[in-house]
Amino acid sequence: MVGSTRSGKTTRLVEQFCTWLQAGDRQQSPERRQRLYPHQGEPAVLVLAANDDNRRELRDRLAAATDGKYPIRAKTLLGFFQDEVTLFWPLLLQILGLKAQFPVRLRPETEQELATRLWRQQLDEIPRPAGVSESRWVRRLLDILQLAANSGTAIEDVGSILAALEEGQEEKRAEGEKPRATSHQPLATLPTPDSLILQWRNWCWERGFLTYGITTELYSKYLLGDPYYQQHLLRRYRYILADDVDDYPAIARDLFEFLLDRGAVGAFTYNPDGAVRLGLGADPEYLQGLAKRCQIEFIQPSSIALADDLATPVVELVTEPLALFSLPESVQAIQTISRGDLLRQTADFIIQAIKSGQIQPQEIALIAPGLDAIARYTLVEILTKHGIFVESLNDQRPLTSSPIIRALLTLLTLVYPGLGRLVDRDMVAEMLVVLSTRREAGKQGIGSRGKRAEGAQGAEGARQVTPYSSQVTIDSEFRLPNSEFQIDPVRAGLIADYCFQPHPEHPNLLPATTYDRWDRLGYAASLAYAQIVQWIEDQRSQQEQRLLPSPIVLLDRAIQKFLWQGSNLPYDQLAALRELLETAQHYWEIDARLRQSEGIDTPAHITIAQFIQLLRRGTITANSYPVRPIGTASRAVTLATIFQYRSSRRFHRWQFWLDAGSPLWSRGGAATLYGAPLFLQHRFGRPWTAEDDLSADTERLRRILRDLLGRVGERVYLCHSDLAANGQEQNGTLLSLVNSAIPVINNG
Repeated sequence: MVGSTRSGKTTRLVEQFCTWLQAGDRQQSPERRQRLYPHQGEPAVLVLAANDDNRRELRDRLAAATDGKYPIRAKTLLGFFQDEVTLFWPLLLQILGLKAQFPVRLRPETEQELATRLWRQQLDEIPRPAGVSESRWVRRLLDILQLAANSGTAIEDVGSILAALEEGQEEKRAEGEKPRATSHQPLATLPTPDSLILQWRNWCWERGFLTYGITTELYSKYLLGDPYYQQHLLRRYRYILADDVDDYPAIARDLFEFLLDRGAVGAFTYNPDGAVRLGLGADPEYLQGLAKRCQIEFIQPSSIALADDLATPVVELVTEPLALFSLPESVQAIQTISRGDLLRQTADFIIQAIKSGQIQPQEIALIAPGLDAIARYTLVEILTKHGIFVESLNDQRPLTSSPIIRALLTLLTLVYPGLGRLVDRDMVAEMLVVLSTRREAGKQGIGSRGKRAEGAQGAEGARQVTPYSSQVTIDSEFRLPNSEFQIDPVRAGLIADYCFQPHPEHPNLLPATTYDRWDRLGYAASLAYAQIVQWIEDQRSQQEQRLLPSPIVLLDRAIQKFLWQGSNLPYDQLAALRELLETAQHYWEIDARLRQSEGIDTPAHITIAQFIQLLRRGTITANSYPVRPIGTASRAVTLATIFQYRSSRRFHRWQFWLDAGSPLWSRGGAATLYGAPLFLQHRFGRPWTAEDDLSADTERLRRILRDLLGRVGERVYLCHSDLAANGQEQNGTLLSLVNSAIPVINNG
């Protein structure tokens, strides 16, 4: 099924699924039914989706269409590989001759840290491109492993790909100067990138570690070609349903063709304007080759979208400099000089539209090529102050951007010994503010509001006498609704200055009376501080008596004591806490496997220190298991990057294209993995030149425009500021659209 965005391809796929089930139900032969449903009535259908959000939606639609009569096991392609590798792990151990141990999955953040440790010595010897940091270089090598696995390339052949990649980089260098080696050793004796990748792959094999790339390689290279596994695969799946194959890697076609060659029946959907993951492992042109062996259905759009009338002229305006076209009223422009004014006026425009009843929050999407912290904070702050919820799609910010996460990490340093160098007064002050928050708005505790105000003035007076360097900031988007700080930032700073006792091994919080003017803290703050200190002392005592099993237990106790408080947490805070606990649980699971395999008894405080430093470096951890917001939180304005929005396959009445003049629009707002174009099957191993860059950017922008216009029903607002956040003038590719649109707000 071939069709543009929102043409009904997935609906047709669901109909095909129901047709197959009805055909199977009409079969009266027990042998036939046993072949169709070999596992206790389960339909032998392999259902695949491009990403996890689409998988859950497709699963729900299939279940609704069949009235829940059949168990639907929809998977992403990687999820299918992971399940199969885990299920047939004993077979892989036999094929590879590895030690018998249960496999453990490595999340991306742990993968990078372990690879850096393994390559520690070689990284100091191997030359790397100029201007590329060590962590970025490690990430590139790991990405190359995944790209090789997705394309079916053997790791032993990666060296030739890297040589072609370097050749293309040389052609694009204006001066033609080669990067210098960072070692005094002869280049012939230096380790090569492909040797490092092979070393990492073998190291993970020996310890039973599975990364995304290693899992994919194990399935495509070793499992899929095994006769024993092939028998099980053919017996389990006689039908294939795959949605949006334009986002699948090349090895997906190998799996599909294997099943089709042996009698399976397949149905696939393909979007010519999709290819969202091109450059991130997908090979849409190679997957399009499936059409040669299929009966092709061209699906005409059934939904009303702006793409029907605007897609062609909009693309011409952007790609053809001399094109003349006046955009209709459905495309309007919000223009300002500074970016700060643009964000504020865009938010105010949305607020007025919602309050006037023109539109509902859930019908609005804010889309940007890249969302920096300033833009995200400004939009969320302004909208939430007016009672408008904002949903950030797949928010890829570091965990430590949340104050509650930073407070919990600080708490670890105060309970476990040997972590004193990881905590300072600023962190302690912020921890006291966060942990003393109470959802008791309107209650002032013991003492009147006047006394508390007097205490605050006293604290401010002391502030003028006592210098305080701490900068305590609490994001309003992370603050509990209807909450109050029992220890406000000013009092927290005073306590940290006078009651925090730094020490390399045993940092300590002293009683509030250590501060000679402790009376200025007020009763509520003193009581809250005493409770925090007592709780820390209790946990220390249990840790010394070995009654505290692991830091994960401590984090769970702290969440229940200080954050949960017997009530429901906001969705964003709940997601951050769940992500922290899942990350910590995974980290200590890997640590236990390393202790077992390496036979090294690393002190507990070193492991905790490495975990804290991992998160504080700004590492973006894997998303926690998704939980959909409910209630008022589900009626929210969508805030997303281009890549996130296109991946979610959503539809809105209004779209706001932020930073329309940014040059990032031509690059799609998503980074391309290092060397990705060289792993595409139609140009495998050919150097990537500057001309290829220009052609790819133009084609990507064409797909983005057509895809986004296919996901909007009524209006598109082009939000443009003459100056970017850094003060530079914005002259991006979409500027011709802005100049042709009707100005709704123009302060230029």
